[in-house]
Amino acid sequence: MECEHVHKVDQPDTETVIQDVIISQNGESFATTVDISPDERVTEGEEFIVDSEEALMLVRITGIEIGPEQRTTTAPIEQIETLWTRAVDNVTVNVTVNPQDNNGSRDSSRSITLNVPGDHEFVVGETEEFGDETFEVNAIQVRPDAPEYRHGTFDHAGDMVYAKDVKRLYGTDQITSAWSAW
Repeated sequence: MECEHVHKVDQPDTETVIQDVIISQNGESFATTVDISPDERVTEGEEFIVDSEEALMLVRITGIEIGPEQRTTTAPIEQIETLWTRAVDNVTVNVTVNPQDNNGSRDSSRSITLNVPGDHEFVVGETEEFGDETFEVNAIQVRPDAPEYRHGTFDHAGDMVYAKDVKRLYGTDQITSAWSAW
């Protein structure tokens, strides 16, 4: 900028190492590898993008294996044998929906499974619509590996949890019974 000239400079190639990664999604797992800087240090709960032949996805580190049956919560890449991860870009959320006239019977509740983007926000007190399902969120149970929450359950109006961090949602059915004379 100062001399008003452009100069070509060769950028040195950054050195990378191949790291084994296990990715879990919806109860299934597959192995892949990623190229990563050997100077990197990783910690459980961190997220990164995996760009492999199998998929391009956002994952969260759930375990760091440094030896046979040896795990740690943080380590430099040079010490890590395998990174255990969970896909968090698209997730499955389990929901327990109770009827509006809940008489206390568990038999009247039902479970549904939602497939949503990991960054979808569930808010206590808000109504959610997914296809034929409409329910008001009453409580949200958080996954134990979710790093940014101070509580395991949220049940106050306005409490928000991202779908990727939800272990289970609890809601009340919002059945609208519209009838017509026709």
